[in-house]
Amino acid sequence: MSALDVVRPAYGSGSLADLLPSVGAVLGVPGATDVLGLGARLGDVDRVAVLLVDGLGAYQIPVAAPHAPILTQLAGGTLTSGFPSTTPVSLVTLGAGTAPGAHGILGFTTQRPDGGVVNHIKWDNDPDPATWQPVPTWFETAKVRTTLVTKPEFEGTGLTVAAYRGAGFAGAADPYALSTAMVSALAEPGVVYGYHPDLDHHGHGSGIDSPPWRDAAVAVGELITRLVEGLPPRAALLVTADHGQLDIPPDTRVDLSADPALSAGITGVAGEPRVRYLHTREGAAGDVVDAYRSVLGSSAWVLTREEAVDSGLYGPVPPAHLGRIGDVVVICLDHTVVLASGWEPPSVGALVAYHGSVTATEMTVPLLSFVRPPG
Repeated sequence: MSALDVVRPAYGSGSLADLLPSVGAVLGVPGATDVLGLGARLGDVDRVAVLLVDGLGAYQIPVAAPHAPILTQLAGGTLTSGFPSTTPVSLVTLGAGTAPGAHGILGFTTQRPDGGVVNHIKWDNDPDPATWQPVPTWFETAKVRTTLVTKPEFEGTGLTVAAYRGAGFAGAADPYALSTAMVSALAEPGVVYGYHPDLDHHGHGSGIDSPPWRDAAVAVGELITRLVEGLPPRAALLVTADHGQLDIPPDTRVDLSADPALSAGITGVAGEPRVRYLHTREGAAGDVVDAYRSVLGSSAWVLTREEAVDSGLYGPVPPAHLGRIGDVVVICLDHTVVLASGWEPPSVGALVAYHGSVTATEMTVPLLSFVRPPG
């Protein structure tokens, strides 16, 4: 499959939403179903470490492997992210064990009922994460010991509460502390989940396979190696990601604020450059759809909210969450992005790599594994 081919989320059979429920089934959680078939891969284990490396899509594994050889030594496999293929959506999809439509975190940014915009990465406690994301997380219902290991400053943030409430918390300021805390949590049966953000950061800022990205890949390899070496007997390590990334050249970037045809009728902009949510004046949605289809042509799917929901990309969306999706949804294909200067910080337009859309390189994430057998 080409990196730019369309991949739809495999909810219920092979997505991030299915990972922790399948882990629970392996560990004997009552009522859990191992839809991923992890039992055959992991065997007789009573504790599992799950490491999510932000930005390490399956299509980035061959690029990272020369700098992190351990990646080629683990058993392979893939999952899909949820949609949009972006960090807050994926983290909550994994943590809640359900498709995005149900949990309601439907973009990097989404519009609130009052017209304001929620940035889910910079989310504190407004709106209240327990009501903005109403689905119980897997950690709340797992009935096994669970620990979250991530940066100390993430404790209690809206995104952490939305994705991981119910888990014990351990702060880890750097990759060495992350591996140490994850191995320590494996002293007892249960699940430890760790999050590592650096590869994604350098992809956005410098591009995939840039020198800073390669340095980050080296650190990822060292982190995974420490985890493998530190696993106790009857423990398994699973390595996955929230999304991949795609470098976007300057000449395929469209700025809606610079084109009167694309800014007409718009009252609010959310989402991100690869998946734009456009909120429109009453009665203007049809004209906005026509304008974007005319300008973007085959480089994007331009859908009404109803068409986007009916496509199944989000899974079922309850009425309470519909307003978080734009009246018009622009899903960029190939190497296109739709920027929104004036609606969002200039730093968004200065990024090198992006993600969020439905291409294979954005949607396909690894599911790598290593098992330390009994004895």
